[in-house]
Amino acid sequence: MKSTILAAAFGVALCTAAHAEQPFTYPFDGSFEDATFAVESAIVGQGLVIDYVSHVGEMLNRTGADVGSDKMIFKNADIFLFCSALISRQVMEIDPMNITHCPYGIFVMETGDGVTIGHKDYPDGSMQAVENLMQQIVAEAIGN
Repeated sequence: MKSTILAAAFGVALCTAAHAEQPFTYPFDGSFEDATFAVESAIVGQGLVIDYVSHVGEMLNRTGADVGSDKMIFKNADIFLFCSALISRQVMEIDPMNITHCPYGIFVMETGDGVTIGHKDYPDGSMQAVENLMQQIVAEAIGN
C-alpha cells in the first residue's frame, strides 16, 4: 500500500514538473549593474521593501570547483525577493495555500547572450494580481 501511494505521489510530482510553466523573460538593453539598479528602483517605486537579494551567480561561480564543475552558468545573477502586504492578503484570502508563492522574486541574469530580467509564471486565477504586479515592475525596469 505504501509503495503504491509513493509511486502515485512520484508520478504526480513528475507530471507537475513536466507541466511547469516557463518563466517570463525580458531582454534588458544595458549592463547587469544598470538592470539590477532598474529592478531595485522599480520595486521600491511600488512602495515595496526588498527583503533579500540572493546573489545566485556569485554563489555558483564561487562553489563550482567544490562540486566538480568548471562550467560558468552566469556571468552575474541576482534574485530580488519581496512581498506586497496588500496583494499578498488579496491572494491568500482567496486561497491560503498561495503562501507557497511568497515572497515573490524577480531575477536579473547575465549570460553570453546578454542581460535578462524575469519572473516565474504564477498560477492562473487567484495569483493573477501577483503576476500583474511582477509585469508592472519589470515593464518599469526595462523602460516600457
